[in-house]
Amino acid sequence: MASGYGSLATEAIVLLDKFSAGRQCLDDFMEDASKDLQIMDTTHKKFILDVVCGCIENKALLDVVINVFYGQNGKRVSIGDRSQFVIICYLATFSLDDLGLKRFSTIIRSLDIKKMHTFLTFFFTNLTTWIQDEWNTIYDAFYVEEHLISPLQRWRPEIDILMDQLAVKISLGNQVKKSPIKTTKPQEFSLTKFPHTRPRPLPLPELIPLQGKSKPVPKSTYMSPKEMQMMEEIKQKNHQKTEELLSQANTKQFRCVNPEKSETTKSTMAQIKEDLESKLKFNSFHSSGLPSSNKNNMWPIKLNNAAILRQGALYEREVEEELQRMDRLVEGARDPSSFLQWQKEMRDKDLQEELANIERRRLEGRISYEEAAMARTRLIERNQKTAQLKKEETAALMRRYAEKRLREEKEMRDLVQQVAEGHKNSKVAKEKLQKFKQSIVKEVAEQRRELLRQALEEAQAELSRKFEVIREIHALESLAPLRVRNFDYTESAGHELLGEMSLVELKERLALLKEAQQAEQHEKRELILEEKENKKRLLLEKLDNINVHTRALAQAAASRKEERKARLAFRQAMIQDDTVLALQKKLEEKQLERQRLKARRPKTGSST
Repeated sequence: MASGYGSLATEAIVLLDKFSAGRQCLDDFMEDASKDLQIMDTTHKKFILDVVCGCIENKALLDVVINVFYGQNGKRVSIGDRSQFVIICYLATFSLDDLGLKRFSTIIRSLDIKKMHTFLTFFFTNLTTWIQDEWNTIYDAFYVEEHLISPLQRWRPEIDILMDQLAVKISLGNQVKKSPIKTTKPQEFSLTKFPHTRPRPLPLPELIPLQGKSKPVPKSTYMSPKEMQMMEEIKQKNHQKTEELLSQANTKQFRCVNPEKSETTKSTMAQIKEDLESKLKFNSFHSSGLPSSNKNNMWPIKLNNAAILRQGALYEREVEEELQRMDRLVEGARDPSSFLQWQKEMRDKDLQEELANIERRRLEGRISYEEAAMARTRLIERNQKTAQLKKEETAALMRRYAEKRLREEKEMRDLVQQVAEGHKNSKVAKEKLQKFKQSIVKEVAEQRRELLRQALEEAQAELSRKFEVIREIHALESLAPLRVRNFDYTESAGHELLGEMSLVELKERLALLKEAQQAEQHEKRELILEEKENKKRLLLEKLDNINVHTRALAQAAASRKEERKARLAFRQAMIQDDTVLALQKKLEEKQLERQRLKARRPKTGSST
């Protein structure tokens, strides 16, 4: 089982290369890969798919190591081997405990040993330094330490032994084998030593493997991914929620500071106030005056720019809303709550219809998927039946051919027997039969030899063509690049491009561009200063408006305080008069009587 993991790793590398080149959705790619690997064992198939899916999901973590490795060893390592290093890094980081050292070493030895030794040395040397620091920026430091670094540190001694074995194998492979010097020994020549030797047969050429049919381009390549559609639906839902919240905020704006009250509330508050005033004891000695409701000990607060603008906008909005409200009341406007409720109901209805359409499309998609699966199953069954019929027809043909050969052999035996029975020309018949058989064998051997010769010539021609191409590539690589040392600062390169210029002209244009940028920055600076002045002027106007409103509110509070003082002085003057006292007592009696009537009224109403 461990020996087969090298081929499984090779299959995983091929699948990862396909995904990197295709740039398609992960789910669609995994479904296509699962269909391609149906002929494999379930355990092997699961191992390959888990490795490829893990490499794709942890791409950010693995790219940290692979990018720096290519940055340091890019000249010695090909970019086409990137998938190999990604899979080895993933297996060492996440699957080493599940695989075990034996299977992991089998996978390493199935690949290029020199490249794997270089990568493992780089990875385990920098594991606890900058690799851990970079991983801490992606995941939590505790998770990296406990689940990534600690398992690798536990396996470090066994990995070091494996790396030493790879180094020894590489060093043995690099050593030049020195052949011992052999002396020529004369041997006795004899013609009769090997009298019955046959010439050495020609070696059989290697079979050239037939390439399989290329797979068609998957349909998912030209389809937009499902994630884009889901993101568009989420964006529409969020936009709809934002519009609803905006409409609610516009309808409920400054409702908490609305000073207006209904007539019922005003009458109830006046009744409660009268009841409380009726219970006051105005004849008590040394009664203290009412506490002041207007507190003048409030310290001034310095407002910043945002507070000034916000306060000014609040006052302007209050004034504007008050004017609009008065205009609407004068024109006979109505409360817009019923329209907003209807609008909300219609939006809910549209949303329900849209959800129903989405559910209907989803169900239709599921139905079409099931129908396609059923059609695929029927197609497989039809192909199996066709293959069975082909097998039966082939078996029938083979049976008829065998029967025909048996009849021919029987006829041949009958002919030989007739010749033998007649004792005529038996020797001639045998010679003819022998010659006939020899001719058949000779023709078959010649045809076979001709086919082998043609195949060998084609293979040698193909091999020589490949050697010629490789020789040309090496010759091109060995050529030194041309270097031009003479350089004139006042002349252009002569490529005949539209924007081509000399170095002197380039410097001059850069200087002009720098001057233009400085002029533009100066204009922007003056514009910013002007905007600051306008903003300062606007803030001063806002402060003036705020002071005007504050003074108006202070004057209203002062007038209310003066009215309360005058009312209190008048009430104290009335208390000192006997007639006023008598009237006050009478008033209290009337109030008590009214309260008793009020308390009795529910009883009479309940009795009736």
